[in-house]
Amino acid sequence: MSARESILKRLRERADGPLNAPESDFAVVTGRGWSQEERLARFERLITSVHGEVIHTARDAWTSALAELLEAKGIQRLALGRKHPVAAEARMALAERGITLLDADRDIEIWQHEQFHDTEAGLTSTRGAIAETGSLWLWPTPDEPRLLSLVPPIHIAVLDADTVEDTFFDVIEAHGWAAGLPTNALLISGPSKTADIEQTLAYGVHGPRELVILLRHAEERS
Repeated sequence: MSARESILKRLRERADGPLNAPESDFAVVTGRGWSQEERLARFERLITSVHGEVIHTARDAWTSALAELLEAKGIQRLALGRKHPVAAEARMALAERGITLLDADRDIEIWQHEQFHDTEAGLTSTRGAIAETGSLWLWPTPDEPRLLSLVPPIHIAVLDADTVEDTFFDVIEAHGWAAGLPTNALLISGPSKTADIEQTLAYGVHGPRELVILLRHAEERS
């Protein structure tokens, strides 16, 4: 008997009564017990396996790493917020470097053409990351809107090493998502990618073609 015939037979046999759910263990696995180094290593391995790029930097030197990254990639027009500390620090550090800094906290109708045609990269903060899946998590705000990480061809995300957690469930529990969700919570696990019918991957079709994470450590790494 084929699988299809077996399924149909079972449905016919139960047609006169309710179908019972199978016995299953739906327990949520949390607390993997990884050390911080293990979490960081797993996160980096997974995010880079899908063409994400991770740049390690000391927390007090991250703006220098940002400037070097912009120069290396030839980025002259960077969109970013104003109020978040990450954006404020970046603005101060890049003020004299000849980079055109584009305000992201504007109505989309005002700078739609500029955002879609002239912006070379977008800079955002992050709330943290998930080691189990190699994902960043962000809560967009009017200062750092969703389009900032979606439209520019390069998304630069600033992540603190001590905010990487084991699992998505750990994030939800630790940060009280049940008590108040944002209007838009983002999980980003790499640059935008899609595939045609022959399963040929293409990057940047529906969003950024590059994702670069500036991973900030509290102390200089040896």
